[in-house]
This record gives sequence, structure tokens and C-alpha cells, in this order.
Amino acid sequence: MKKKYPKIAVFGGGSWATAIVKMLSENINEIGWYMRSTSVIEYIKSDQHNPKYLSSVEFDTEQLLLSNDINEMVNYADYLVFAIPSAFLSQELDKLNVSLEGRIIFSAIKGIVPESGLIVGEHFHEKYNIPFEDIGVITGPCHAEEVALERLSYLTLACKDRKKASVMSALLASRYIKTKTSDDIVGTEYAAVLKNIYAIAAGVAHGVGYGDNFQAVLMSNAIREMKGFIKKVHKMKRNINNSAYLGDLLVTGYSVFSRNRMFGNMIGKGYTVKSAMLEMSMVAEGYYATKSAYKIKEENGAKTPIIDTIYKILYENKDPKKEFEKLSDILD
Repeated sequence: MKKKYPKIAVFGGGSWATAIVKMLSENINEIGWYMRSTSVIEYIKSDQHNPKYLSSVEFDTEQLLLSNDINEMVNYADYLVFAIPSAFLSQELDKLNVSLEGRIIFSAIKGIVPESGLIVGEHFHEKYNIPFEDIGVITGPCHAEEVALERLSYLTLACKDRKKASVMSALLASRYIKTKTSDDIVGTEYAAVLKNIYAIAAGVAHGVGYGDNFQAVLMSNAIREMKGFIKKVHKMKRNINNSAYLGDLLVTGYSVFSRNRMFGNMIGKGYTVKSAMLEMSMVAEGYYATKSAYKIKEENGAKTPIIDTIYKILYENKDPKKEFEKLSDILD
């Protein structure tokens, strides 16, 4: 008999949303799941798995309350977990005609909302008046593909209200998922955003021909750059070497499952941004995050040579090989 937990709904139909539903299904009897596609919903009902993402994961459909009505899912749940790519979050939220008041919101989105230039937690706070005590973040290091394989993975649940972080921690923990809590909601969310940009950098470096030695230097510089950036936007005591920061950076920078590294690798090999995205048929959050992070660092005066390099390559059409030659001269 599973423990009694608050009602929870997951928003999104991609690999990370699918992985979160799988994790939740280990602990609770009913999970709300919102996705836009009615055809995917019908497929899951009939064939017990998502046809597009993590198709090896089989669901007990008795546990799933599936809907393509975002308002129905908001009304249903106490805890709302958003795993919609940041580039599409605003257009999905525009469909709301019910209030988010009283709901606990956890973001599993690793990006900045383009329309507001804010990380997701700040976006919900500023645009929907959600108190920070009711906003949380789900961060790694954790790839959806390894959750599907039930390989041991780790999550950090961050919320200003530690009790709510503990509730979400219990909802997601299982024999193959270890969880911990944090009160650094802003820092962990920015870390989750920035690591995607550094993963693009790792991919570009590989694409233009750099080896493991350079990759190690790149990542060691990246964690220092991340530390300085986060300190500028949200100063508090944190250990940047914890898994929510350094661990998530390393797995995203090195893993074969990293779509941001894959995207960067293609850019390094000469693909245009458009052609790389079409080839992948998946969203590389780091592409959108680069533009927003570059603007934020300009406003806050952070020194970010790696972000600057990726911005020039992606948004100013600079030559990746030449830009990395310049970057290699200033890394240490």
C-alpha cells in the first residue's frame, strides 16, 4: 500500500516529464499528466508507453490521469511540476483561465523564459504572484535516459520552505533515485541553466577537434565561471562543489545523453543552428539560455568568457574554431 501524498500533476510530454512521471509512479497511486498532444495521450492509454520519448518505460495506466487541458490539471493537483521547455512555457501558461493561487509549483525546466528573461521560479513569482515559499526546483545530476534504465541517479529538491522540498523529495525517491533538499532555489536553478551552456561549449570543443585534456580545463573553468555568475545574481552561502552544481555540470558536459553537448558538437562540426535543431528534433535549452544569460551577465558585471564565446558563435555567427582558439588562450 503506497503512502498518502498530496495530489500531483506533471506538465509536459518530453523525456524529462516522462521520467518524472515514472519516478512518481513508484510512490503514488494517481498522477495527473498534462501534454498537448491528444494522439500521444491515446497512445499511452492503449500501449502503456510514450511513443516519442523513453519508449522503454511502461506505465500502469490505472495510475495516470491524462489530459490535454491544462486547466483541468491545475484544478486537480496540489503540487504542479512543470517540465515544459522554457521556450514554450509562456504559450502554455497563456491557456490558463484558472488561478495558480494556493498551488505548490516545482520547476524541472533547465532554462530561462525568453519572454521575461527570468528563470522559471522568478517568472512564476513575478508574473503569477506565487510566493517564493511555494516555488521549488528539481535539479540533477540526472538524465532522463538513465531514469528509464533505473540506473542509480541523484536529485536535489530546492525550496525556500524546506518542508515542501521534503514532500517532493519523498515523492521522487526510490531504490534507484536518491534525493536531498536545499534552500538555494535561485542558485540551483541558475546552475541548471548555465550548465547547459557549458555543455554546448564542451560539444563545440569536441566538434572542432579538442581532446579530453582541453575538456578538463574547460569544465574546471566553467565551474568557477558559474560560481562567479551565481554570486553576482544571488549572493548566499553555498558549496558550488555539491552535486546540484558541479555534479550536474559534469554529467551534462560529458554524457552521451546530453542533448546540449550533442547540439554543440554539431555546431563545432559546421552545422548551422537551424540545421542542428532540425537534425536533433529535440530542444537544446542551452541555445535559448545563452542569449538570456549573456544579457544577465552584462547587467550584473560577471566575467564569463565561456558564455561570451558561445554567444558569439550562436548569435553572431562567429567561426567556432577561431573563437575557441581565442578562448584557449585565456583559460587556465
